[in-house]
Amino acid sequence: MGGGRLIDTPSAPAILARIVASQSRILSLLDTGIRALLRRTRRSAPRGVLLVRSGGLGDTVLFSHALPLFLRYARSGEPIAFLTPEASLKTTFLLPKSVQVIGVDYRRFLRNLPYRYRVSRDLYGRNFRAVVSTDHLRHPLIDEAMIAACMAEETLGMAARPWAKHDHALRANRRLFTRLFESGPERGFIYERWIALAGWLTGERHPAPVPRIPESDLPAPAPAARPFILLQPFSAKRQKQPPPELFQRIIENLPPELDAIVTGHPSDISDNPAYASLLRHPNVRFDGRGFEDLVPLLRAARLVVSVDTALMHLAVAVGAETVCLASAAYVGEIVPYPGAFTPANAHFLHHPIACEGCRADCRLPEEEGMYPCVARLDGSAVLSTIARLLAEKAPPRRESGGRATGATA
Repeated sequence: MGGGRLIDTPSAPAILARIVASQSRILSLLDTGIRALLRRTRRSAPRGVLLVRSGGLGDTVLFSHALPLFLRYARSGEPIAFLTPEASLKTTFLLPKSVQVIGVDYRRFLRNLPYRYRVSRDLYGRNFRAVVSTDHLRHPLIDEAMIAACMAEETLGMAARPWAKHDHALRANRRLFTRLFESGPERGFIYERWIALAGWLTGERHPAPVPRIPESDLPAPAPAARPFILLQPFSAKRQKQPPPELFQRIIENLPPELDAIVTGHPSDISDNPAYASLLRHPNVRFDGRGFEDLVPLLRAARLVVSVDTALMHLAVAVGAETVCLASAAYVGEIVPYPGAFTPANAHFLHHPIACEGCRADCRLPEEEGMYPCVARLDGSAVLSTIARLLAEKAPPRRESGGRATGATA
């Protein structure tokens, strides 16, 4: 059309940025109003420390090992509370009974304004002296909004990791913190960050605890009619799940005296029907009990083979010989554990790839429904690692006269 004027159409990222900015402004104004309303409520002298940990189930398992160093920040007799997403409550049984756990539905907090007000009012009413964010990745409209609602005398934490979508709001929210700890490069092992943060808080330097639970704090291993290995093939991200054929090969190569137990959420088999074939073997069964009830079973297992999920961290923590079949998504942050923090019972296998550390924001095409780093796991290396560990850990056989012979796979 001759004299027409072209109209620029905003790109999808630009539209998304405008929506995020608009939501951020609206919720920030709402939160300011909530805090102004709450300030009218009379409070006694503040007391107590709130630790905010917004990660998943596996993060909570790892954090439980570092928690004793954070407890040293509290004053004598001061109560400690731990705030975490409701979805992560299943592994908070690892925390000391003296720590009060507060679960919040983060998604609902973002989207439901009456719920947002109730949570903010509850946190303000608890009247904490100090709030400590233990997260390197924070959301300005979720966990930082809860932190602000506490209106504590002192608010501390790590400087937040860059997040393009929310960087403007994250920079603005720095004013909410009394002090911020610069925890190092954007990519780094989260457990080391926690140890460094705890030292910064307390002014003390203590050796980092190895992520293992003391034997005295654990229940006895579950009794079993036959020795077994435990298999956990499922992940919240299906692309992190190795193919069922790999687990099929693991089962087929087990020594005849060993059974296999497949574990996961009770819905995992129906949600992943390709793995149902694993249960057709006569020496294989499924066990869907929850994390806390799984601990005795983990302790009784000859070996645990798991994707890099919460159960893997729990298996390592309770002392089970554990093989982690990891994606490369969180290499350098969560897996493998750095040498100084790696218990002897933890064994990590992953396929090195140029884009490792993508935090599950994979830009490569899936390969048979998997991240390429998962699809390319070396099955032969997995089988040989399992065979070696089973041979090393097998109890010695006894001849008819009672004399022990060498262990065999």
